[in-house]
Amino acid sequence: MTIWQILNYSKDVDYSKIITIQPGKRSGKPCIRGMRITVQDVFEYLAGGMTEDQILEDFPELTREDINACFAFAADRERKLFVPQA
Repeated sequence: MTIWQILNYSKDVDYSKIITIQPGKRSGKPCIRGMRITVQDVFEYLAGGMTEDQILEDFPELTREDINACFAFAADRERKLFVPQA
């Protein structure tokens, strides 16, 4: 899969029903389906060397769709990032 296919894929994923933000939960960080598992948690596990399969094994309440939603959420957030020109 090329980077362009990944970017186009992330635009097609509707993460709005999966990634939730609630002020009183995990300090308002984006969480997965209202659980206390944040998008950041998932990325930290991946950055630490865990595979998606290992995450799903350790957290049976998560689905592969949840992990894909984390990627789509992060990609969308990155696209919306605005850096003013100096």
